[in-house]
Amino acid sequence: MEKRQLRIALAGNPNSGKTTIFNNMTGTRQKVGNWPGVTVEKKEGDIHKFGYDMKIIDLPGTYSLTPFSIEEIVARDFILDENPDVVIDIIDASNLERNLYLANQLRELDCKVIFALNMADVAKSRGFKIDAPKLSELLGVPVVFTVGNKNEGLDELLKTALELANSPLEIPEERRVRYSNDIESAIGELKDFIKLQVDSSFSYNIRWTAIKLLEDDKIIKDRIREKIGVQSQHILSKAEKLRGKLSKRLDDDPEIVMTDDRYGFIAGTIKEVISTSTRHRVDISRNIDLVLTNRFLGFPIFIFLIWAIFQTTFTLGAYPMEWLNTGVGYVSAFFEYVLPNSLLKDLIVDGIIAGVGSIIIFLPNILLLFFCIALFEDTGYMARAAFLMDKIMHLIGLHGKSFIPMLMGFGCSVPAIMATRSLESKKDRILTILITPFMSCSARLPVYIVLAGTFFAAHAGTVIFIIYLFGILMAIITGRLFRTVLLKGEDAPFVMELPPYRVPMMKNLLIHMWDRSKMFLRKMGGIILVGSVVIWVLSSFPKNIQYSKDYDAQIRSVNQSYEQQTISGKEDYDNRIIQQKDALIREISIAKEAERAEKSYIGRIGKAVEPLFEPIGIDWRGSVALLTGFVAKEIVVSTMGVLYAADDAAESDALQNALLKSGMTPLSALSMMIFVLLYIPCLATIGAITRETGSVKWTLFNIVFTTGVAWTMSFVVFQGGRLLGF
Repeated sequence: MEKRQLRIALAGNPNSGKTTIFNNMTGTRQKVGNWPGVTVEKKEGDIHKFGYDMKIIDLPGTYSLTPFSIEEIVARDFILDENPDVVIDIIDASNLERNLYLANQLRELDCKVIFALNMADVAKSRGFKIDAPKLSELLGVPVVFTVGNKNEGLDELLKTALELANSPLEIPEERRVRYSNDIESAIGELKDFIKLQVDSSFSYNIRWTAIKLLEDDKIIKDRIREKIGVQSQHILSKAEKLRGKLSKRLDDDPEIVMTDDRYGFIAGTIKEVISTSTRHRVDISRNIDLVLTNRFLGFPIFIFLIWAIFQTTFTLGAYPMEWLNTGVGYVSAFFEYVLPNSLLKDLIVDGIIAGVGSIIIFLPNILLLFFCIALFEDTGYMARAAFLMDKIMHLIGLHGKSFIPMLMGFGCSVPAIMATRSLESKKDRILTILITPFMSCSARLPVYIVLAGTFFAAHAGTVIFIIYLFGILMAIITGRLFRTVLLKGEDAPFVMELPPYRVPMMKNLLIHMWDRSKMFLRKMGGIILVGSVVIWVLSSFPKNIQYSKDYDAQIRSVNQSYEQQTISGKEDYDNRIIQQKDALIREISIAKEAERAEKSYIGRIGKAVEPLFEPIGIDWRGSVALLTGFVAKEIVVSTMGVLYAADDAAESDALQNALLKSGMTPLSALSMMIFVLLYIPCLATIGAITRETGSVKWTLFNIVFTTGVAWTMSFVVFQGGRLLGF
């Protein structure tokens, strides 16, 4: 036991504090991937404590082990097939009755299980006193109190898990969930029959298997067919006969009666172990909700908070962004100085540094945005936002739960689209998937910051907020259209769960922020680096360009004409003359560089597509930048950094200066931001849409539709603005 790594699985309801406990146990030693065969997120972390190496596995949050959703299937399959050494069920102590349903299902499995009564402080503040020893006695499992967000009780929880892991598996009689006499009689009869049909290699607990067959669990029926082959038909036939017999006797489906029995047991347990203080307790969450979910105040507060996020992201992020910007300028100047003139120097300075450098400076803004989203989630306000949006979502035939993936889309569209699995209706899932890309992901944020910061400096935060708000509006309008034309049907009934407000832990906020930001950094060394190099190659070749003018001769002529004027002996006069000369030479050099870029391979591509983008106010360089955004939206800024600022790459504000000189106006910048907001998602999002809808047709439709909407809205903004005199 001491030489191998112990595996401890964390199970629990959503909002029970499971992720907080996982983060506090594992810290930054986490790996995030997908469960084999499914795209549900898999989190695990390795720790060494009390002399043991332990792998902590964070199972998807579920309300039961009844296999309705993919999360429930993943959680149950892991416990049944992977046989973790210990399963810790994280229970919200302030909502004990709701959480005990999953706990009772775990009791029925032949596994080593511990109940962690989390948020014990919240339960106490509400006047609940829980008799943990009595609960442990009644349920036949160890019970430990924890306060996850304060790190209280976690060491005791791990010690209890280690003791249980090192002890023999003995299931006490108290753990047997007892049903009514008719049900118990059928379970006993089917259990005895199964014992005769299977051998010792059958890995599932036989009583639990009998219960699942009486509940008509289709997945367990399939597993039995796989495990025992021909004999399975006898078992399934016997189970079906007993189900029919029970249905007639009970005048109801056996699974419904068994569920009622479980809830009856839970109700009795609650009466035995909980005493309520007679002292009046103030429910803080309820009082806060009187304001934040108020029918008149709630929505304006929500809009203000969203505005505050983007204002903070732009304003507060401007300082570290400026430091990084200056640092990139120094790095560029360093390589400009130390490297001899060569193709390699051009690649490093004008390709890699100008491209990747123009993106990496936005890391502080990305971190701030993800921090704010984590703050929404950890405090419990994310659910309130969905609740507030419920009435608006009903206008497009969806409910507030669909707004949670859409809000997650502010961070990244890929996990947002994956989050639609929590929606029960297939039409709801597809509709939410199709409109989620209109929610502006963090990859688009650098584009907004560059353009808004350059052309709307004093009001950049507000302009970015309006862009995000416009994305939400387009999602709602599009959703109504799709529900009316493509995905007709009534929206599914749904009750939004509002978890209690919690004070978030800075450690957890930073972990969530960093987990999401790692994707941005990975792109730096991958797709953005490669994209920048490709853009540089296309913009640097061919080398043998025939210029329309002899720019070198013009520069020599300027030098000669100013030579005689700088020998007056008057220092101030000579300096002014030198500055005039340098300005003229700079203008000629910029004109030469512009013609060279225009006649490069990328310039030819840009000129070919320019007629398509000209009506929306975007020149050939912007056109190329938008084309590269089909791969990843960050590359839009990287491409702009290479194309617009190649002549000033060593300057920290090169791109902003180049944009101002390029002929782009505030109106065309706004048009470009609208296009970036609405057009085709990145390749990763396209892949997610294909996986989650299971249809290439829906993916192609989304690509064509979003790009068409983007061009149309940009055209309306640009041409409408021109008509109004902007």
